[in-house]
This record gives sequence, C-alpha cells and structure tokens, in this order.
Amino acid sequence: MTKQLRCGPRSLDLGAPSVMGILNVTPDSFSDGGELFRHHRVDLGALLKRAEAMVDAGAQLLDVGGESTRPGATPVTEEEELDRVLTAVEALVARFDVIISVDTSAPRVMKESARLGAGFLNDIRAFQRPGALEAAAATDLPLCVMHMQGEPSTMQASPEYLDVLTDVRAFLEARIAACIGAGVEKGRIVIDPGFGFGKTAAQNFEMLARLPELSVDALPLLVGLSRKSMIASVLDRAPAERLHASVGLAMIAVERGARILRVHDVAATVEALAMWRALPGSRDE
Repeated sequence: MTKQLRCGPRSLDLGAPSVMGILNVTPDSFSDGGELFRHHRVDLGALLKRAEAMVDAGAQLLDVGGESTRPGATPVTEEEELDRVLTAVEALVARFDVIISVDTSAPRVMKESARLGAGFLNDIRAFQRPGALEAAAATDLPLCVMHMQGEPSTMQASPEYLDVLTDVRAFLEARIAACIGAGVEKGRIVIDPGFGFGKTAAQNFEMLARLPELSVDALPLLVGLSRKSMIASVLDRAPAERLHASVGLAMIAVERGARILRVHDVAATVEALAMWRALPGSRDE
C-alpha cells in the first residue's frame, strides 16, 4: 500500500487510519442537512465553527458535499452545487491547514475546487459522469472511487446482487482500470465499497465482515459507516442518536483494514482510534 498520499501541497500518512470529517453544505442531507446551509446559502459562521471543532479534535481531512446523496435525494443543478461547494472550499482552505476533500460527481466542481486548493476528490458515482474522469485526472489529486448501485433517488428501492462482494469488487476493479487508462497514477486511487449506497442492511454487514476481500490491489480503503441506516436495522435510533454504534462500526472497519474513516463525529472516533493505536503492531511500518 502507498504509505503517503499526495494531496496537492499536503500529504496524508496512510501508515495508520485517518479521520475525515463530514461537512454537508446542503439543506437536506439525511443526518445534518440544513445545519450548515441556511436561508438558501452556506452559513459560513456555522461551517467554520464546525470545521474548527473537527480539526481541533484530530480530523486530517474535511469532506465538503454540496449535493445530498441520501436515499431519495433530489439532484441539484451544477451551478447550485458550484456555488455551495466553492464558497465552502475557499473559506476552509484559507483557514485550516488540513486536506480539503470535495464530495462531488460534477466535472466543473472538481476542477474549480482543485483550483481553489482542494486536495482530494471523492465521487460516489466513481467518476462515471461525462467528463468527470478527465477532469479529475487533470487535477493530479487523489481520487476516491466508490461503488453505488443505481442513483441516490432509486438506489434503495430493491438492491440485488448475485454476490455483493463479487459484484462490488468487480465494479471497483473496472473503475480502477478506467482511472489508470485515463492517466491517473495507481498510487492516487482510494476505494470505497459504498456502505448504504444500493445495499440492504444484510449486504452492508456482509461487506463489513469481509472487508479485506474488497482491498483491490492493496489500495487504501475509505469507509463511510457514520450514522448509516444499517444501524437502525439493529437499534431503533434516529441518525443523530447513532454515535456509539457508528464508532463501533468504524473500529470494526479499522480492524479489517480501513485507512480513512469518513465520519460525522470526529472527536469520538479519534479517541477510539487512539486506543487502537496504543496496541502493539497496530501501525504499519
């Protein structure tokens, strides 16, 4: 596995797991929609306050999303996403010495975010929209390729697989090959199996149990389990009440090889990781 991931002017150490804090600048995300987006615009005060708390707690990356990808979400226009994301990226880059990631499928958002100083591109659609892969490759930034069955508006209708591990792995292998074919260096690629994106709760738990099987070509694994509905299949908890279960899932993922944890609750996750890091042999040398 690549030990250092170059993210523009910064570098991410992959010798031990890192925490990515989620910043949704949308009115309708499933867990915290509207908290950072008020009166039809990004609430910069709230955004910077949340980001500062995450950085102080130990987040190495901040992931900005301008389009909700919850099940049944309505797509936004590229212009609206540009306005939301670029406003946030510009403010965050000016204020914090951490890697700013952008959660987007839109080519223009990728290019403009990179121009403003973003250091990581995270696409739930695996850079399959027209022009997305070419735009992402041209930024020379690391790319996170995620598996999703269908689109956010339909992905949870009735997800079906011959075998979820085999199908997800085959998709990731194909997208890795496409990235390399577009000129992306293999060492710039991160993979995400897409927990909650077109999978049942049982399929999510099966993927988590067998997570090492999804480590294609030993590329770094990013996982997003925070507050996901798979928790509600076991515990009757609203999204905001899923902290303890989210941290538990994150630590299971780390034990199975995850290298980047995408979370809402940074402080709790960082503290749990500190206990894991104290174990002899927990860090790659």
